[in-house]
Amino acid sequence: MQLNLSDSTAYRAALNSCWAELMLEELVRQGVEHVCIAPGSRSTPLTLAAAKQPKLTIHTHFDERGLGFLALGLAKASQSPVAVIVTSGTAVANLLPAVAESGLTKEKLVLLTSDRPAELLECGANQAIRQHGIFSHHVTAFYDLPTPTLDITPSWLLGVVDEMMHQQALRGGAVHFNCHYPEPLYGDTVDFSAYLAPIKQWQRTDKPYCQHQQAVCTDVIINTVDWQRLYAKKGVIAAGKLLPTELAQVEALAAQLGWPLLVDPQAGGSSELAGFDGWLQNESCSALLSQAEVLLQFGARIVSKRLLQFIGAHAWQDYWLIDPQQGRLDPHNHSGLRIQANVGKWSHAALSLDSASEQNGWASALLPAAKSYRDIVAPHCDSLSEVSLAASLAHWLLPNTELFLGNSMIVRLIDMFGQLPTTAVFTNRGASGIDGLIATAAGVQRARQTPIVMLLGDTSFLYDLNSLALLKQTAQPMVVIVTNNDGGGIFDMLPVPEQQKDDFYRMPHGISFAHSAAMFELDYVCPTTLADAKEAVMKAQQLNQTTLIEIQTPAGEAGNMLKNIFAEVKRASLL
Repeated sequence: MQLNLSDSTAYRAALNSCWAELMLEELVRQGVEHVCIAPGSRSTPLTLAAAKQPKLTIHTHFDERGLGFLALGLAKASQSPVAVIVTSGTAVANLLPAVAESGLTKEKLVLLTSDRPAELLECGANQAIRQHGIFSHHVTAFYDLPTPTLDITPSWLLGVVDEMMHQQALRGGAVHFNCHYPEPLYGDTVDFSAYLAPIKQWQRTDKPYCQHQQAVCTDVIINTVDWQRLYAKKGVIAAGKLLPTELAQVEALAAQLGWPLLVDPQAGGSSELAGFDGWLQNESCSALLSQAEVLLQFGARIVSKRLLQFIGAHAWQDYWLIDPQQGRLDPHNHSGLRIQANVGKWSHAALSLDSASEQNGWASALLPAAKSYRDIVAPHCDSLSEVSLAASLAHWLLPNTELFLGNSMIVRLIDMFGQLPTTAVFTNRGASGIDGLIATAAGVQRARQTPIVMLLGDTSFLYDLNSLALLKQTAQPMVVIVTNNDGGGIFDMLPVPEQQKDDFYRMPHGISFAHSAAMFELDYVCPTTLADAKEAVMKAQQLNQTTLIEIQTPAGEAGNMLKNIFAEVKRASLL
């Protein structure tokens, strides 16, 4: 259809589409490969523009909250930006939990939210809420795009997209484009060749309209004088959240220095000092580790409460924290050196430096102590329980299987009793919420294309039940292990009022999950012995489908077991 400037309604739908297509094309050029779409009419220009993009992989979900976490998982695993398209109204608000998580852990989300035009806002129009700045400081950058108009050049629109993506490249996190689309949303195509003439050269290439170059050296430079002073002391290395493959470099550095290495589950492995959240409760072990003068910490967001308390209370002579993320990552506000760098590259650079020290092996007595701690735990793991599951799971994982760990009790149990093999481990430990975990794991698997074993609690499972729909069709084994202790078992470990624990904290639900699996056509197993659980988990890792494995345990059992184990650890002579 020829462009008729006298009647804007005749070409409004086509112009909406034109702007949306420009945006999606530029996002693809900026590295977006995945887009997650929820149903909606107002978002039609964006949805159809995405559908036209041959380079985009499209993911759909009917629940915007789950959709946001699906995108989070894709971005987490791919380390690249992922677009999200939703309609106007509360559909936008439902993205907030995933956006809040990405604001803390810096996964790159590109939020494309459709909105009513300005004249329909705050006047009683249907499905119109205040979307301007709805994500506040949880996003890295926000732009409220105007209603598409021929009075604004396409080069301006491309420039806005490029600047927003540049800010994301520098700082990570989510960027939010709020797109106002007037009706009609559906209509005939229109010839906009004259309008697009200024960007004809861009249309002939596959490069972004405005390319940014940051004149910053990315080489890792370590001050040798500071390093010599550091490694001459008694040091500890803590590995927090790391990317897959980074732990190997950290392990090599710890071995070269002869310092104890404490590995968080999020680092993707373990060390001979596994279980430190437990053995740090032994006074002699804690006293020995307290001789440390230096902390070299790689990654942040450590799970262990005991390790965090130790780090916070200790008077460090030197505290170096290495993490690629910008911003403050030390909740105890130590004086020290904050190094923003890739962990693998920095560790590799440190390995090339002279690190001969008289303090090599200064805390080697902790190695048999950690083994003695695990020997104390072993008799408590003869039957199926949350504790025995955490202690045994590492031995049930097949080669190439990766892990997704939920929050609340289960990740703490893995930290206390697990000795994980070297494998990629994914979590949502920014806000550490129990929402969206199933959807995030689904996104991780779609990006990684590997078998995944996921562990989460029953309340977390109920919170994200809708997202089981994302697991109906999978090309790789997905094993979802749910520990069902009938409510919030984590509160057994907290000093909540005993007489009100069930009513206001644990909130028992009395639900088992066989019907949930049936509803979404997933395989279901409910083992009653440790041997049956092992068989179920190992078998499920060999099936290209989703298997839901429910581990039912008595309410309060895990809390009582922990109290008994740690009372024994405190009394034991581990050194």
